[in-house]
Amino acid sequence: MKTFRELGLSREFVSVLEKARITTPLEIQEKTIPLVLAGRDVIGGSATGSGKTLAFVSGIIENLEQNGRVQALILTPTRELAEQIADSIKKFSRHRKLNVLSVYGGVNIQNQIRRLQDTDVVVGTPGRILDHLSRRTLNLRGVKFLVLDEVDRMFDMGFQIDVKKILRECPKQRQTMLFSATISSGIDNLAKMYTKKPVEVSVRSHVDPSKLKQVYYDVPDGLKFSLFVHLLKKEKGDLIMVFCGTRRNVDFVVNNLIHLGIKAKAIHGGMVQNKRNKVLHEFDSKGGVNILVCTDVAARGLDIQGVSHVYNYDLPKTSEEYIHRIGRTARVGKQGITISILCSRDYDNFNNIQRDEKLKITAMPLPLIERIRIIVEDRKNFRRGGNQKGFRNTPRRNQRPRVSSRVGIFNKKRKPSFNRGRANNKKQVSRGRKNSFRRKEDRRRN
Repeated sequence: MKTFRELGLSREFVSVLEKARITTPLEIQEKTIPLVLAGRDVIGGSATGSGKTLAFVSGIIENLEQNGRVQALILTPTRELAEQIADSIKKFSRHRKLNVLSVYGGVNIQNQIRRLQDTDVVVGTPGRILDHLSRRTLNLRGVKFLVLDEVDRMFDMGFQIDVKKILRECPKQRQTMLFSATISSGIDNLAKMYTKKPVEVSVRSHVDPSKLKQVYYDVPDGLKFSLFVHLLKKEKGDLIMVFCGTRRNVDFVVNNLIHLGIKAKAIHGGMVQNKRNKVLHEFDSKGGVNILVCTDVAARGLDIQGVSHVYNYDLPKTSEEYIHRIGRTARVGKQGITISILCSRDYDNFNNIQRDEKLKITAMPLPLIERIRIIVEDRKNFRRGGNQKGFRNTPRRNQRPRVSSRVGIFNKKRKPSFNRGRANNKKQVSRGRKNSFRRKEDRRRN
């Protein structure tokens, strides 16, 4: 095992790492740092949490000189990952005093425009980067280092065309690094088009299979949440991540847990960025909230340490997504457990996951559980997204959803609503036109 000094890092950089209690390089760092320092293009196959951020950040920090222009661009699929990488660069580049800016949607763009005038490193999501390019508030002609982190995730989210547009704005003379958990054909094509003689680096999974226990419960419809609460009380965990398939299920689980007196926080794409950052900050086993309920937005890219339990409240569609979820636990030699809760709607997805022969998921007998009375969203509050004050215990039978009083009201600036029937609205429009025509004729006569 080599040291960071033997890999080619400067004494100042190694001193910063030692203050952060990082003394021994991980596998991806040991294989990648010498290549990055030498200016080679790299294609890295590495899972989330394997230490690849330090692998590409170290080369950028060591070879970059502050000049107030954007010299390094790092693309990420999510806002949280952009924040995380930007914070890492700020932390490790204290001796170089680089100006680093994270750029993503959901926040005030004017603040980003002002700060882009004197920035050395930009870390951002494809959508907001394209927005700045179209506004001409971001110039990439001085980019020397280009990093695409979690490329497969960006492609899954539909950013493939956006990524290629951004790459065409960068100069051809640059160092390019691609990192992804899985190397697909789309990534291979991207590498052939936009890299020069890249070196491929792959590392084994950072999850210890011998420390990871995978089980599942097959539960009748209507008892999924009851079993989930039963297991939460039985399985004492430090940090617990619960994955749901939709934002609505995330809110449902969190609100019901809070109703039972169990502290839990939600995170999904429908939340504003400041609130998402606050939730991640509060996710802590020491005095904070130790249950995080989320969609797959948190399955990739976020380096969350110390997760002991991963619950699949909803099963993902593919084995790759399942592997990304369970990769949150059993890290660095620690014990971890993944619990999947199945009902009839999960069978198809679970069959897809089981086709991967590498996954060994054990069936568990259904324990004796007490049915929990759940709360559901009050329909009058559904349009606002629902909050705890707008909940009641049981829905009324045959209750129709209440609609905002604005629906069906005639708007003078727009065409009338079709809520009252197409024929009536046409009559209203025609009458309005006739009356307007008559008023014009009267003014002409007078």
